[in-house]
Amino acid sequence: MKAFNLFIKYRLQIGIFLLVAGIAMGFSLGWWEASIVLFLAAVCIVTHYMFGPMRLVQEAVESGDVDAAMAIMNKIKFPNLLYKPIRSVYYFMQSNLAMQSQDFDKAEANIRQSIKSGSPMKEMEGMQYFQLGMIASQKGDLKGADQNLKRALKIGMPDKENKAAALFALCNIAASRRDFKSAKDYLRRAKDCRPTTPQIVAEIKKMDKSLSRMPG
Repeated sequence: MKAFNLFIKYRLQIGIFLLVAGIAMGFSLGWWEASIVLFLAAVCIVTHYMFGPMRLVQEAVESGDVDAAMAIMNKIKFPNLLYKPIRSVYYFMQSNLAMQSQDFDKAEANIRQSIKSGSPMKEMEGMQYFQLGMIASQKGDLKGADQNLKRALKIGMPDKENKAAALFALCNIAASRRDFKSAKDYLRRAKDCRPTTPQIVAEIKKMDKSLSRMPG
């Protein structure tokens, strides 16, 4: 695994080295003899620009090293050359990182680019609109948040934790509009997901106590 990660990290440099070596071999020994080396060089260079180091970014995010993830992402100079599904993931992760730094304009611009690039799977499409809805909520656009969160739920979420988060966000929006009947319904559905994330569980309990005193 480490060897493969090192290959991903230095794939472009390896490709350039092989390209130079292949050209030198072509002039000295013949182009037929150099063809395999040149082919391997082309594979390294093309896959570097088509797939990028997204595996390394994902591992950094999963380990909680946001700074490392951002440093790796910043090395991708030509994201539009990425294969479309990879490009979609790239912009999605850029949006996530911008959300963590509370740069909501950048987060929105990137998630819209992710949506524009398509989605490699239906569940990710749901997460794209969930992200867009949460950004809208943070920016005070309750109408946009409501529309995108409902769209995310209609498309489908990858797991019950995210589904619960989307339903709880809709509960908050309904409560802010004093539509307590809808708020209670969204809260019930969020509880039915049986989330285990401590923050979501705590917020649901707090909202449940608050809504119990409201009509509807």
